[in-house]
Amino acid sequence: MEYFIELLFSGLTRGAIYALIALGYTMVYGIIGLINFAHGEIYMIGAFTAFIVSTVLSILGFPLLAIIVLAGLAAAVWSSAYGYTVEKLAYKPLRHAPRLSPLISAIGMSIFLQNYVLLAQTSDFQPFPELIPEFDFMEPYIQYLGSSDMVILVVTTVMMIGLTVLIKFTRIGKAMRATSQDRKMAMLVGINVDRVISATFIVGSALAAVGGLLIASHIGQINFFIGFIAGIKAFTAAVLGGIGSIPGAVLGGVILGLTESFATGYVSSDYEDVFAFSLLVLILIFKPSGLLGKAEIQKV
Repeated sequence: MEYFIELLFSGLTRGAIYALIALGYTMVYGIIGLINFAHGEIYMIGAFTAFIVSTVLSILGFPLLAIIVLAGLAAAVWSSAYGYTVEKLAYKPLRHAPRLSPLISAIGMSIFLQNYVLLAQTSDFQPFPELIPEFDFMEPYIQYLGSSDMVILVVTTVMMIGLTVLIKFTRIGKAMRATSQDRKMAMLVGINVDRVISATFIVGSALAAVGGLLIASHIGQINFFIGFIAGIKAFTAAVLGGIGSIPGAVLGGVILGLTESFATGYVSSDYEDVFAFSLLVLILIFKPSGLLGKAEIQKV
């Protein structure tokens, strides 16, 4: 039973990170129907930004809490700037092009950003500073849940609640929902759709950057390729839950994280990805719109 509980919390931690990144995929798809394959690289850039800022602040002797907060803010701001720029340069000019064109542009941006960071940094793994210390009050539960796991779960929950409030109760959130339901009608009632799309990229990029900081601190190393694997897993989570659905992205992330954790613990870590993608295939066969997604009605 203890082993089961340990795997359960490990799966929830993985799922929380997948959900944070998957929200970026599902928000962009819900607004403009684009699968932003460069989103994983935004997550990677957030991790590298946090790495650089936290290293500099550590050398300057800043306290640990200040380092975490400032590194997280810097990562969110810098990644949001990248997300905004990518949308303006690679996707906005193709807004009225066939759907295949922005998809190819997204793959191109993903490869470009990977190689950009490879040239600017290094191809080797870099040790990431341990920003989250072991808390004394977690000592009785250390065999089930580490301090970094607890921080990841708490921060992710807070971010999810904040995003829900943003979407449901703020002016920009209501504009996002209107644009998602019918972009042309939203324009007719005076909503600045371009501003809404930019805000969507900024919010999604900031969430991915926070995920990058948390998982890099948890694992303890980063390199230019971490965004590809995390991005593919998060995309799987978004499709699993129903791409375009925010609750679906969270549910998909949790299910994917638990599947990987239990498969690794009870079968073999060699088959971790096999179980994750097999689950995706089964969902696509029996419920193509995902667990919480809505099937599109084709009018004839």
